[in-house]
Amino acid sequence: MEELAKEAGITVRTLRFYRERGLIQPPRREGRIAWYDEHHLARLRTIAALLERGHTLNGIADLATAFESGRDVGEVLGLGEPTEETPVRLSPEDLADYFEGEVTPENLAAALDLGYLATDGDEIVHISRRLLDVSAALVREGVPLSAVLDAARRVRVHAEALADLFVDVLSAHTPQGEVDRLRPLAKSVVEAELSMAMDRRLRK
Repeated sequence: MEELAKEAGITVRTLRFYRERGLIQPPRREGRIAWYDEHHLARLRTIAALLERGHTLNGIADLATAFESGRDVGEVLGLGEPTEETPVRLSPEDLADYFEGEVTPENLAAALDLGYLATDGDEIVHISRRLLDVSAALVREGVPLSAVLDAARRVRVHAEALADLFVDVLSAHTPQGEVDRLRPLAKSVVEAELSMAMDRRLRK
């Protein structure tokens, strides 16, 4: 314990306090010997970084609970990585920087539930670089992250319905195995229709 505290730049008393608050996992025990590893050190450094960014210990504890109850990256990507999306690996500090002041336990739980975020050891994986960048851009424009995630949940319902429609149509009228090749055509139809729908909505 003394070695871990020294490596993390904290006192043994602080380390014990973090353990009591559930901010770090218990050590692996062999008899009366407690073994800490690099994951404990990484968590302590994350706690320090989040404290520097203004998070409270209560808030960090809530975030840790949300992460640990979320799905791991193997579960989220279990059916294969998205064919057109690039996952992004982030530290908790990186995520806090992307959405300054918006990384709350509630928003984190919503993102985990949507499958946007997953955990991989001490790292966070966002399922899509494009969605991450667009979400961050909307937050910078003043849209609360909670509203972005709520909109994403509603878009997901319509996107699933559109995917079913196009897969059914293409499967019925094209040779077997051609649906994926024709995916860009379906995307172009959706993009054009959305553009025209936005025009109509803005003219009202």
